[in-house]
Amino acid sequence: MEDVDIAPIATSAAAVVQLDEEAESTLDEPISVTLKRDLLMVFEKFFMVLIPRLNNKRILHDWDLWGPLILCVTLAMMLRDTARDDQKSLVFSGVFVIVWCGAAVVTLNSKLLGGTLSFFQSVCVLGYCLLPLVAGTLIIRTLALMSLASVPVRSVVVLLGLAWALFASMGFLGDSQPVNRKALAVYPMFLFYFVISWLIFVQPVSD
Repeated sequence: MEDVDIAPIATSAAAVVQLDEEAESTLDEPISVTLKRDLLMVFEKFFMVLIPRLNNKRILHDWDLWGPLILCVTLAMMLRDTARDDQKSLVFSGVFVIVWCGAAVVTLNSKLLGGTLSFFQSVCVLGYCLLPLVAGTLIIRTLALMSLASVPVRSVVVLLGLAWALFASMGFLGDSQPVNRKALAVYPMFLFYFVISWLIFVQPVSD
């Protein structure tokens, strides 16, 4: 009778037990601890976008939509505040539609081209990489208070934010596309961030 190697079975069983214990400990922990952990995870991803590294793929494995939602709401509120009174609700809802529908379209295009990431992983990265553009919007609004938000200044800020967003997103998503189709995946991504950049550039510089 052949001997059966039980080491892999034992290892798998131990892993399952460990996962069960972690799940139970998560369910039993206070809400404040859970919120603190989630917030730290979101800010860690913000840091990954601010200082993108080509070998940093943790954002792909531990995906979430809290960060993209925060950035989308923040951007929509800032653009809404500078819009005309009769366009505030339209601008707010328009930003939401552009961000989420645009990210979904870019993701579907990536999947059709043979991308290896899941739908929510891609949407997560695209949403988090809005951070440079949201930061650019805040800078423009701050400069507007000092009457320094001229067209050349806004152009430089928006172009830097666009370049940063594209660089960060490609650093996370670049390896997920076939080499011969990478350009076809980058073009819709560029259009996605370009449209958002244009909305930021044309925003009124005063309330």
